[in-house]
Amino acid sequence: MSKHDISGKKVAFLLTDGVEQVELTSPWEAVKDAGGVPTLVSLSTGTVQGFDGIDKGETFTVDLAVADANAGDYDALVLPGGVVNADFLRVDKDAQGFARAFFEAHKPVASICHGPWLLIEAGVVKGRDMTSYPSLATDLKNAGANWSDEEVVVDQGLVTSRNPGDLPAFNDKLVEEIAEGEHEGQHA
Repeated sequence: MSKHDISGKKVAFLLTDGVEQVELTSPWEAVKDAGGVPTLVSLSTGTVQGFDGIDKGETFTVDLAVADANAGDYDALVLPGGVVNADFLRVDKDAQGFARAFFEAHKPVASICHGPWLLIEAGVVKGRDMTSYPSLATDLKNAGANWSDEEVVVDQGLVTSRNPGDLPAFNDKLVEEIAEGEHEGQHA
């Protein structure tokens, strides 16, 4: 059980095929355990294929297509990683706009592994302290972020981590930031 209560808080999880499964399931359970209500948002309705590294994992039912989603209906956003997942999301205009809207509304956003690729394309990383999977370091620096190789980095409601090994710290900070609510320093 989480030390933070986020009862009734709605949390959008934005992902698609190729998601690193544990980076979906672990934060999803952390949100539920703290009383939050997670929603799976994707590029289209149906199901998405999870992966464990390069091996197929489970499929997950999509609750809502991102084109039909409104950031105003949620208290926070989670962006799981996975190379394929993140690559598909970062080029989708609806996904970019959905992510950007959370920053414009000063709402918490948590992104792990390759998830920050979408944040680069959404134009919200400049001047932010962040971490990610190491292969994104140059991309984030080129987009103006202050990248560091740490387990978890929190910057005014933005939570980032590197890989599945960081999930305990990522989940703790994710739930803490949701409990704190809006952050004026969270901006697009």
